[in-house]
Amino acid sequence: MNTGNKNTTMLTGGLRFTSIREMLDFLPPEERSLTERLRELIISEAPDLRERLSFNVPFYKGHRDVCFIWPASVLWGKQKTYEGVRFGLSYGSLVPGSEPYLQRGTRKQVLWRDLTALSDSDIRNIRNLLQAAVAVDQERALGLR
Repeated sequence: MNTGNKNTTMLTGGLRFTSIREMLDFLPPEERSLTERLRELIISEAPDLRERLSFNVPFYKGHRDVCFIWPASVLWGKQKTYEGVRFGLSYGSLVPGSEPYLQRGTRKQVLWRDLTALSDSDIRNIRNLLQAAVAVDQERALGLR
């Protein structure tokens, strides 16, 4: 884990993770467990997406970023603004049926849901949204959107 100048980063009080494993080791047990379950779900439902660390959290990319997992303990800014783990779609505004399950807040394209547990209903919704988000990513790559 690298400690950067806290004036140059808004993430996790200046910490920079060098791997997803390092980020997972940083998390409290509840967030780690939920993050790992979401990772498994994304990898099983969208195996062609590439996992990478961006903004200190896992992002999943096809042609562009498709989705991300953002544990609340990995800060954006100086304080926690939600509890649990945030599952988000980078271009959720283009994914049919993403609302109302996912929230938009004041964002134009990114939609998310904050989770403190993962119910069967959540799993079904996330599976469906992932399939739709991957389809949107492929359509955008072909210039159809």
